[in-house]
Amino acid sequence: MISFQSDEVEVKFQAYPEDIRPIMLQLRHLVFEVAQETEELEHLTETLKWGEPSYCCKSGSTLRMDWKEKNPTSYALYFNCNSKLVDTFKTLYGSIFSYEGNRAIVFRLDEEIPITEVKHCIKLTLTYHKVKHLSLLGV
Repeated sequence: MISFQSDEVEVKFQAYPEDIRPIMLQLRHLVFEVAQETEELEHLTETLKWGEPSYCCKSGSTLRMDWKEKNPTSYALYFNCNSKLVDTFKTLYGSIFSYEGNRAIVFRLDEEIPITEVKHCIKLTLTYHKVKHLSLLGV
């Protein structure tokens, strides 16, 4: 497992219920995997923003993730709602994902994470500032 960059983030992951923690750790792992696989990404930072694990680098937009007790059967990846990210994901992936407006991809606990598509969304988010001027973010 990749070490946490922040004690606050580690505490947040430890606070997730036992059945939720592995899913959230899997999403976290995907973020770091994409960062490692993507040459143009500069230093990825992991912090807690608005009480949610957050990931950002110089070339990208902030990516957040969380499971919330008020919606116990789902969890989400959150994006800057002023970006073109979620609109692009809707165009590219349509009904593969469930969306919350223009700010989140929402997953149900009883469904598999579509790994390839999620990794692509993570990459587009973490490289957003380099591709935001391109149609469909350069895809």
